[in-house]
Amino acid sequence: MTPTAAPAVTRLARDEWRARAEAHQQRADELTAAHRARSARGEKHPVWDFLFTYYSYKPATLRRWHPGPDVELAGAADDERAGWRWYVQGTEPGSLTVDRHGFGRDKASLARLIEIMLRRPAERAGRFDCFGLHEWAMVYRQHEHRHPVPLRLGQDATDAVVDTHELKCTHYDAFRFFTPDAVPRNQQAPTRETQPELDQPGCLHAGMDVYKWAVKLGPLVPGELLLDAFELARDIRLLDMEAAPYDLADWGVTPARIETPEGKAEYVRRQRAFAERGNDLRRRILDAWRPDDQRRTSASIAHAPATPAA
Repeated sequence: MTPTAAPAVTRLARDEWRARAEAHQQRADELTAAHRARSARGEKHPVWDFLFTYYSYKPATLRRWHPGPDVELAGAADDERAGWRWYVQGTEPGSLTVDRHGFGRDKASLARLIEIMLRRPAERAGRFDCFGLHEWAMVYRQHEHRHPVPLRLGQDATDAVVDTHELKCTHYDAFRFFTPDAVPRNQQAPTRETQPELDQPGCLHAGMDVYKWAVKLGPLVPGELLLDAFELARDIRLLDMEAAPYDLADWGVTPARIETPEGKAEYVRRQRAFAERGNDLRRRILDAWRPDDQRRTSASIAHAPATPAA
């Protein structure tokens, strides 16, 4: 069997990679400016804090630019990144490159999990019939709620919406917050162990999780991809809360009224667009991270099925 050629190495001049790093930091600062300002004032936000609390990554994490594997940074040996983990000397004197293989050795179990969680969901058909009812199931028949925000329809009418719909949540990290009365109403009982088999591209939470996996891969994910994943999580989070049962008018959030046919149609339209963006990011992350002889694992992601799974 003919061995696969080593991936080609891209060499970036010092001025070039420093300009990219500075542009990345500016973009990251713009994305987190409102959150940082609120934090400085001690203010909470029921929509956007989730991106920094549930995903417990600080704005500083977003600011750190990495070139990704197979990129050699000229003259980087005197840069602070020389002390960062998984950076090693490149082929040229004074250069640095990301140690893809060192990461694979040190984080073998994590790497295997992330590869599964990026690849498998994108190879499945998306499901687009849940209508965001997971948030409704989290307050079903329960007068004390996780978020100190009033319900848009009130408790009884909110419960009635759940009573007249099927719950079809496939994501464990949403399902685990269902109220006791909502749990048996769900079609499935997701667990952490079954998550690799149940996550699918139509799930908003699985789409937001692409950001989590990108962060966990550290320097193996180019900075531009990391910020793209954060932007996807941000955009999905807005729909997640627009479709939720909460009254967020004081926060400038217009509801996507999924209790109506029109609201359902809007939700599914946007959900499908997020599924496409999520799969594109999964493919790009896998292509940037995995060696050439393993990139075939992401080849099918570009054309993942868009119809609901049976």
